[in-house]
Amino acid sequence: MSDWQEMVVAEGDAALAAPFVKEMLRQIRAVDSYGIWDKSGEHEIIDPFILTKERKRQVPVIGDPDEDIIVRIKAWYNALATSIEARTGLMAVPLIHLTYEGFGRVIIAVGKLIVFDKNLRDVHRFGFKSLDHMQDEAEKIIYKAAALVEAHRDVAKL
Repeated sequence: MSDWQEMVVAEGDAALAAPFVKEMLRQIRAVDSYGIWDKSGEHEIIDPFILTKERKRQVPVIGDPDEDIIVRIKAWYNALATSIEARTGLMAVPLIHLTYEGFGRVIIAVGKLIVFDKNLRDVHRFGFKSLDHMQDEAEKIIYKAAALVEAHRDVAKL
């Protein structure tokens, strides 16, 4: 559940129907082996991903990521990889390395082709301004990755 008192994602929010948001929900439910989210609505599951200015003020500038944040980060990159795979027809795999201090790197590979690469820092502050912002960021990454796959399909098939 969310660490914040007030929800920012409303039940029935139109952005919950976006394809990438649906994939994020699938990824969170997939790692919920204890059924914590079983009785929760979609808006409650996705709400912790939204880091408004008010919420960001509540997060310390320096801090270590907790397990909930790590799960959200993994869900984000798994959803990106799954969406890249759906768009290209080739398996995409996220490789995530995080230190306990919240620094690391993520790579998404399709075959031998690296389609996404990002250094991670301050992951305890991971989040998006809104669901629309999350969807937009995902679409940019997926589009660029799919373009790379199409440009270098022979490497992606290795």
